[in-house]
Amino acid sequence: MLEVKDLRIYYKSTFGDYKSVDGVTFVYRNGIFGIAGESGCGKSTLVEGILRLTKPPGYIPTGEVLFHGIDLLKIPEEELRKIRWRKIAYVPQGAMNSLNPVIRIEEQMMDVALDHNNSLNKSELKDLISLLLKRVGLPTEVAKMYPHELSGGMKQRVIIAMALILKPELIVADEPTTGLDVVVQKGIIQLLKKLNKEYNTAIIFVSHDMAAHAHLSDRIAIMYAGKIVEIGDTIDIFEKPLHPYTKGLISAIPQIGKKVVKSIPGLAPSPLNWPSGCRFHPRCPYAMTLCRDVDPPLEEIRPGRYVACHLYSEES
Repeated sequence: MLEVKDLRIYYKSTFGDYKSVDGVTFVYRNGIFGIAGESGCGKSTLVEGILRLTKPPGYIPTGEVLFHGIDLLKIPEEELRKIRWRKIAYVPQGAMNSLNPVIRIEEQMMDVALDHNNSLNKSELKDLISLLLKRVGLPTEVAKMYPHELSGGMKQRVIIAMALILKPELIVADEPTTGLDVVVQKGIIQLLKKLNKEYNTAIIFVSHDMAAHAHLSDRIAIMYAGKIVEIGDTIDIFEKPLHPYTKGLISAIPQIGKKVVKSIPGLAPSPLNWPSGCRFHPRCPYAMTLCRDVDPPLEEIRPGRYVACHLYSEES
């Protein structure tokens, strides 16, 4: 469905280019695909670039984003608008702030649908909105309410319902559980899983929360310093993480009975000046001389399992 090739997204500044996404490649077929990594690794920048939502001073110097073979980075804006929301819907980070505070929910949802497909019948559309609100666990009365009358979790569900209104093939959800309490987070995760099964809607789920990925994602890509360092099935990633950074992320998950939570030492590097060689080597307990000089490529070491680490390139 989606293939990303050598995508780079930079931001111009007086100090030089901030290389927020710096050569990302992956193939997404179906199911729920998670993108994980600590804050600042480039996750949100990556999905904005995939949807061609990067704003100046950001720009995309190289790369391809193929959706069913169509490069979204090269087609005209009008053609791209026919794909956005109809084929690919987006739940942005901070989605709760995406609703207009002075317009009722029903009107906002109708505006989105009609803006991308003006042939829709308004009466049928109102019925569809009521049905979608029920599907995401909200009473139909929400349609007549203003955003300030809703809780944070309810607003997040409205945005997800809005993303479903034109029955897209793919939903890109950027940090949909951030800022919500743990009970509401669980509800959103269960909702996304339910929608994936009932609507057969593919989902790209972006989150720094590895525990959320464990519950929701079928496959995970781990990002660090603007690059993907590991890809694999969720169970494989958690049972046997390969990259030292992935091991650190999983070790940092709090567990019942685990008195001490291990953290990754050091700080993430600046996208203005990435380290030479492997970008994780200044924080890596397994770093070798080779790691300081040579950036390891993302390689498939067994079917469906990819890692960018010299520990495995040497073995192969």
